[in-house]
Amino acid sequence: MESLGEVLAELEKKGSEGTRKTLARHGVTGEMFGVRVGDLKVIAKKIKGKQELAYELYETGNYDAMYLAGIGVDGSRMTKRQIEAWAKSAPCDPIAAYIVPWVATESPWARELALKWIGSKSERIATSGWNTYAGILATTDDAELDLGEIKELLGRVMEKIVTAPNRVRYAMNGFVISVGAYVRPLLADAKRAARAIGTVEVDMGDTACKVPHALSDIEKIEKMGRVGKKRKTMRC
Repeated sequence: MESLGEVLAELEKKGSEGTRKTLARHGVTGEMFGVRVGDLKVIAKKIKGKQELAYELYETGNYDAMYLAGIGVDGSRMTKRQIEAWAKSAPCDPIAAYIVPWVATESPWARELALKWIGSKSERIATSGWNTYAGILATTDDAELDLGEIKELLGRVMEKIVTAPNRVRYAMNGFVISVGAYVRPLLADAKRAARAIGTVEVDMGDTACKVPHALSDIEKIEKMGRVGKKRKTMRC
């Protein structure tokens, strides 16, 4: 596949009404074909390395094309301006919560952008910020992390999560889990924060999705002996 038209035609062919309904229940809005993630991953292999094509796909505003762009693009090759543009133009919660953080985490400006976005008044951009920082924790050696800064962010979560916007609460809760799961020196701090926030209430819409209980998740990871085990990428 070499052109935008070819990829969009393939996406349209793979779309289904059932998947469109499922995506809509999970917060996807706007134009979409309704392509399953498994099919998107197959198509992504065909466009691997085609950076400009990934940019074109994201710019369509079509959910499936934007998701495909997110799993096919090389975030380390994107400029800061491009990544910020992706964050600002995210048309729905799933793009802001997953695609934008995936690419931002790979960039040289990941921490800078994460901290900037966390302070945003925009619910989607703030969500991208917390998830980007969580991605940094998952993919960066502990020796390269600013542990003092992470402790401060845990404190911020404990102080602000109750009054934070809906999707930001979910991202904050995930950040606490990520600290406990990936940053071994801060395991005790993460568990302390998890106890403090307790059960986090988030409106998950018309889905069966549940908000993870931070302390329970961290303790499960601890029992499995997987605390501190890093990931190569945040894409899934």
